Amino acid sequence: MTSKILKQVTRIVTAQRKREGGGFMVRRPLPSGSVDYADPFLMLDHLGPVFYGPGEAVGAPDHPHRGFETVTYMLEGEFEHHDSHGNHGILKSGWVQWMTAGSGVIHSEMPSDKQLKEGGNFHGFQIWVNLPAKDKMIRPRYQDVPPENIPWFESSDKQTKIKVIAGEVEDITANIDTHTPIYFLDLRTTGKYSLRIPEGMDAMVYNYHPADIFIGNEKAKISESQMAVLKHQGEPVAFEAAEDAEGGKKEARVLILAGTPIKEEVARYGPFVMNTDEEINQALVDMRSGSFGSIPGSSERMRKTDEANNKRRQAGKQ
Repeated sequence: MTSKILKQVTRIVTAQRKREGGGFMVRRPLPSGSVDYADPFLMLDHLGPVFYGPGEAVGAPDHPHRGFETVTYMLEGEFEHHDSHGNHGILKSGWVQWMTAGSGVIHSEMPSDKQLKEGGNFHGFQIWVNLPAKDKMIRPRYQDVPPENIPWFESSDKQTKIKVIAGEVEDITANIDTHTPIYFLDLRTTGKYSLRIPEGMDAMVYNYHPADIFIGNEKAKISESQMAVLKHQGEPVAFEAAEDAEGGKKEARVLILAGTPIKEEVARYGPFVMNTDEEINQALVDMRSGSFGSIPGSSERMRKTDEANNKRRQAGKQ
């Protein structure tokens, strides 16, 4: 008598392409037609990879947020951020920014002057993480973390490396502080590795690299731009790099997101995520009244965005 394999991959979705911000393209597996919300994760956008010529790079000029967190993870390129509380910084390759919007902020995410002037590769991610009701109106906070402060785990056979942005892997613990228990991992493997995710955490895996990967007890194949939704019941989840046409194994790369569900009502409207429609209406009133503040130089950022879009259109890149 053979035992039945308990499937861990409950759903596979393919990212949809959308134009966001000042005109850049993203691949978005969450939300999608079949997965609207993966508590506590609201959105996953894959930015690029794209090559910008000089003067072509675009970002997201001034826009509001309230009631959740945005997490930006850069693989290549540079993003410069400003906000209405006077915060400013440049995110470079390997950096992570964990921004808690809380009670409200006007935020700008633009290519750095260097990226805009020189061009070059741009590749990264932005994830939206919900906040529980008790934290939705807290003071905004930033955690800008350079790559040297983000630990890596390496398996004993040296075939798997995992960047531990949030959460922990075996004896490696992330340095980022989160409001709810969250795992955010960048796993890269040419072999096999079984990852333990705490029971009670909903989890998903997004393949952002051309190489296929097998996931779970049933070895479900996940290709580039696909996201797997997991039901693991606290059991280790297996990851295995797929063989290529020559029989070798190319490095597979995936993002792993897992979190303890907040289990509260969600009201969403654009860049606002609250618990009730009344709270959304209040956010709109507050924004329009100017209580979120503003960032000097807004018109200049819009001018740069328009010029970059015009340059790309002239080059036939739109």
